[in-house]
Amino acid sequence: MYKLVGEERFLLWAVCSIQLQVSCGQGGEKLLGLAEGLLKKHIASHSLHEPEALIVYISVLEQQGKYGDALEVLSGKLGSLILIEVDRLRLQGRLLAQSGDNAAAASTFQKILEMCPDDWECFLHYLGCLLEDDQSWCNGVTSEPRCPPGSVNKLPHITDDMFNSRIQDASAFVRKLETEASDDSKRGPSLAYLEIERRKLLHGIGAKEKLIDALVLYFSRFGYLACFCSDVEVFLDILTPDEKMDLLEKLKESSVSTSMVPTKSLGLAISLQKLQLQIGITYKLPDAELESLAVKMINIYRKNLPLSKDLDPQESMHGEDLFHMASNILVQLYWRTGKIGYLLEIVMMLELGLNIRRFVSQYKIILLHLYSHLGALPVAYEWFRTLDVKNILLESLSHQILPQLLLSPLWEALNDLLKDYLKFMDDHLRESADLTFLAYRHRNYSKVIEFVQFKEQLQHSNQYLIARLESSILKLKEKANNIEEEEGVFESLKCGTQALELANDTLCQSLTFNEELQLRPWWTPTPKKDYLLGPFEELKHPMENLDHCREWETNVRENVERRSLLPRMIYLSVQCVSASSKENIDVNGSVSDSTFSLEMKSLLERYVKILGCSVDEAVKVVLDVAEGQRPLEALGSDLIDWVNFAVFLNAWNLSSHESVLPRAEGSTSLWHLVNSLLQKCIVQKVRITGPKVCSPGGDLPVLVQLIAEPVAWHCLILQSYVRSSIPCGKKKKKIGPTDGSTSVLSQTIRDSVLSLYSIIEVVVEWLKEEVNKTEDEAVDHMLSSLTSDPNEGPGKVYQALIELWSTADEGELGDRIFQGIKSWSPTDVARKTFKGQHKMMSTFLQICDSKLKLLETVKQQI
Repeated sequence: MYKLVGEERFLLWAVCSIQLQVSCGQGGEKLLGLAEGLLKKHIASHSLHEPEALIVYISVLEQQGKYGDALEVLSGKLGSLILIEVDRLRLQGRLLAQSGDNAAAASTFQKILEMCPDDWECFLHYLGCLLEDDQSWCNGVTSEPRCPPGSVNKLPHITDDMFNSRIQDASAFVRKLETEASDDSKRGPSLAYLEIERRKLLHGIGAKEKLIDALVLYFSRFGYLACFCSDVEVFLDILTPDEKMDLLEKLKESSVSTSMVPTKSLGLAISLQKLQLQIGITYKLPDAELESLAVKMINIYRKNLPLSKDLDPQESMHGEDLFHMASNILVQLYWRTGKIGYLLEIVMMLELGLNIRRFVSQYKIILLHLYSHLGALPVAYEWFRTLDVKNILLESLSHQILPQLLLSPLWEALNDLLKDYLKFMDDHLRESADLTFLAYRHRNYSKVIEFVQFKEQLQHSNQYLIARLESSILKLKEKANNIEEEEGVFESLKCGTQALELANDTLCQSLTFNEELQLRPWWTPTPKKDYLLGPFEELKHPMENLDHCREWETNVRENVERRSLLPRMIYLSVQCVSASSKENIDVNGSVSDSTFSLEMKSLLERYVKILGCSVDEAVKVVLDVAEGQRPLEALGSDLIDWVNFAVFLNAWNLSSHESVLPRAEGSTSLWHLVNSLLQKCIVQKVRITGPKVCSPGGDLPVLVQLIAEPVAWHCLILQSYVRSSIPCGKKKKKIGPTDGSTSVLSQTIRDSVLSLYSIIEVVVEWLKEEVNKTEDEAVDHMLSSLTSDPNEGPGKVYQALIELWSTADEGELGDRIFQGIKSWSPTDVARKTFKGQHKMMSTFLQICDSKLKLLETVKQQI
């Protein structure tokens, strides 16, 4: 097109396409050299006429490391295409830093700061270039936010005298910026001074007293801002625990002596409380002092409610962070004592906060995790829906509820969430080409690359892959009671091969993780980690060292690989059983290997390899657990996978002549193993789970999974055997040797049906006890945990909330806040919690009842 018309835009389309090829690992230097040559030739004959065209040209040079050439272009006539001077200087500073000309880069960043003194990221680049310790340019251009370095390396050619001279220059420049600042709203110069003092300490020449004094000054000016604690976090890291305590005392003195308007005084008080939590002081306080601190926060909230009287409902209220901080304290108390009343107090408090203002997403996220923990997942899901999660938020926020739904009996809610998420993802990936084309047409070439990279990031999303796999497995669970309907599901899933294709090795290694984990409560930093589940022990400072991301990402990859095998293994299990009951006996009377059997063996080997062992080792483990030689805990957190393995192994063994069990006397031994393993797992989990009102968390999700997966797959195998054994039309005469073995196997199948029936009956009886509990009894039990002992344990925060409710004055608070407070009812909150638990149990009961009806039908057919 460019050759035909000679238009600049067509050339830039070609260059952008070359850059995209390079970003995908194709071509490298040769292609970039070609792009540069095309642009040079065009510039020589026609020049460039658009800022975007210049940006593309410079980016091509940057990708080749030709920073000098890029600077020459920028400083020439073409540089005038970038009309905004600050943008041109930023680009120039970046190129100078990348080329290693630190002095010129520092001078350029200094010019930017003179025009934009509040540009914190620019100051970090300025200081990094001045001191020659900025590593942010080492790997080329980055879009990540610039953060102060945690440590610096002393360079041999930077002597102490040189460092002192340069840091003094930086200090003088920052003082000049502070003097010239027209108002107190610019935090940049003050943060810059703190960073200079921190760099001195890192270099070994500073005084911590100066840093502490600077922090106190910063607090007096900006302590009322919600961002204060995040601003100073990096500067606190360099102080010892004793120095942090000294700083806190000075900040308290400063807050008393500072005279401010009420809203700013409240902001200072909140920052002080946040800082105590951030430093970790509260984790050393006795229980009684912790409770008093939580009550104090609620009283501060109550006292300052009138400040929000005239605010719009969409605006954040003054003091909303206090309820959030109080909830952190109550979680610590629950961690220490294991008393459920502390969690109920958080629920009561946040429900009250949301009654006053319904738009606090922070409260909703904490509540949905607490309701999940309390076994009231339907209520948690309703709160998630009120977050109005749509479009790209489905990718970044679904992790708040999706893992819980995957382990629950709420298949309808899970199906709705998966459908919404997959619809957004499929629509976006389908429309991304149109967006890219639109960017091309509008000559916004930087957006072209951005759209393509964003599409790649979404296409490799771990959550997208998980959703597609779990959607397939959910269909198999829903139809597992009817083998004819299940075969329809098999057909739609390409007999399980679709899942295997989805989770190939290459994709698993290139998975992206787009979840916003920082929005999760600190006590559940990843979907895999939940401190509320215990063990309950001394908690020193849980907000430190919470980087579980790497462990979680590894777990996700293993889980995806394991789950991708399930649909195919379920299908092959059914085929193996069907093959075993047909007349495929050879002259020696042994069942011949089939393609299905060989593939099933291969998949079993892959399955147990993910569990960390061989098939023989896995058989030994499940056999020992079934026979009581090892405790159930030996299966660890992969219990469901181990039981699935036993079920699939049994199905495969029916059509294989290989010996599986070391002490086996035919395939009937495996049936007994599966029966024993299921009974041991399910009965023990029922006993451990206990009443939901007084034992939250627990093993209910594991119990649900046991029934929804291994039991369901085992029922499918039983159905397959019975269906294949029922003669169609005229019964053929069987070969002699098969008569006895068929009779033995039929009796074994009957025993397995009866065993499975009795196992599920145990669950049904327990569920009926839970479901038949009266609402009033459960509500009274919950509320009694908040009022049992006025001197010890939960209840003090609850009483503070009751006092807030009873003393609310409409004239002081305004109609909206007053009505919100008065509509709050502890009894209603307790009822809502019970109803959520009841719905979970009754839905699970329906699943178990359906299994019993199925087994009754199978028993009659046998």
